[in-house]
Amino acid sequence: MFLTLGYLTAQDHSGHGHDHKGHDHSTHQGHDHSGHDHSGHNHSGHDHSGHDHKQNAAHHDDHGHGHHHCDCGKHDDKFDAGKIAFHHIMDFNQFHVFGDFYVPLPCFLKSDDGFKAMLSSSFGNAGHGNGKYAIDRYVMVHGTVMRIVDSSFPMGKVEVGCYGHEDIMKDGKELPLYTVSYNGKCLELHEKSTLDGGILGGGITSFYDFSITKNVFTMLLGFLILFLLFRTAAKAYVTRKGMAPKGIQSLLEPVVLFIRDEVAVPFFGHKADKFLPYLLSVFFFIVGLNLIGQIPFFPGSGNVTGSLSVTAVLAVFTFILTTINGNKHYWEHIVWMPGVPAWVKVILTPVEIMGMFIKPVTLMLRLFANITAGHIVLVIFVSLIFIFGGAPTMTQAGSTGGSILGTAMAIPLTMFMMAIELLVAFIQGFVFCILSAAYIGAAVEEAHH
Repeated sequence: MFLTLGYLTAQDHSGHGHDHKGHDHSTHQGHDHSGHDHSGHNHSGHDHSGHDHKQNAAHHDDHGHGHHHCDCGKHDDKFDAGKIAFHHIMDFNQFHVFGDFYVPLPCFLKSDDGFKAMLSSSFGNAGHGNGKYAIDRYVMVHGTVMRIVDSSFPMGKVEVGCYGHEDIMKDGKELPLYTVSYNGKCLELHEKSTLDGGILGGGITSFYDFSITKNVFTMLLGFLILFLLFRTAAKAYVTRKGMAPKGIQSLLEPVVLFIRDEVAVPFFGHKADKFLPYLLSVFFFIVGLNLIGQIPFFPGSGNVTGSLSVTAVLAVFTFILTTINGNKHYWEHIVWMPGVPAWVKVILTPVEIMGMFIKPVTLMLRLFANITAGHIVLVIFVSLIFIFGGAPTMTQAGSTGGSILGTAMAIPLTMFMMAIELLVAFIQGFVFCILSAAYIGAAVEEAHH
């Protein structure tokens, strides 16, 4: 808990571009606002004395995005527990360990300029995951690789200024717009391409990112740990044949027997051995990654099962196994439904077909939502220290008495939530496993008549 607190308080906000939408700026003493369009802003009470905003004049680029904020001055944001919580669960091209210390990860990037491979440390961390340099028009923004849209930007390694961020309206949606300052100009940045069809605000951009991100690294780590555990247990069964389980065998064997006897056999009967490997793989994969995410001195561990892309793939596996193993009896009750009047089939058949796709979607969302919510709640509880302390920013002190009260509340709440999360780590693995068994089992069971 205290290490998490250290992570929160160690953030350096220097060099960040910030969104000033909705800020109060009326007393900008000493500002030169020539050419700066602040229409629609409320500028009362915000003192930026001594700042020169000439280079941040409003402009409209070719994409019609309006003015961008690229203020390189130091700004301490108001403490926002929600923003910190969502930042904590995001996936990055860096593995954050503590404070401003990052473990570099390999970046593999593809654009019209070709394929690029580099370490994330090549961008030069400037605190909070921002890069000091652009490399072949790629930059690191809050731990994530982005690309400069302007094709006239020089290739190679180029030092850049601060980064900006604001929300803009595009195609009727409010979307984030990231910028970087260079030679007094604000240059628009593209995020990586995502195949979400625009549902989550993504889409195809000027580059693709195939990097080993924080979540991918955590998955590989989880694979390695699980492989070593099961390899050790397998060797023990060979060398200690006929003897009572010992060591890692004693830990894994009861779990394997439980999944076999309480999940596989009831749903599959004599076919249990065919589907047991998949059920065990899903269970230990989810539980293993959930437990890695619970290590308190490992704040950079990924929120893997709290990522929709990961839970979606797991759900697709279950969907594929259900579909390809469905027998005649299963498909009959989806598209034909013997004994049901024809006019009722017109209603029920579309519902049954929709149900085939809704089941994996619920699997995906259930796991994602439970794990993500747990991570967010933990960060919010720790944030009580700052909230009750009345700290105006993350780098300024507030009320000592309030901070002590917040700490007294945060410690027991966080410890309680950690205990709940430990249970959830196993429960969510079991729930995904048993529901997958139920869906596949319904597809392979024989007719009762």
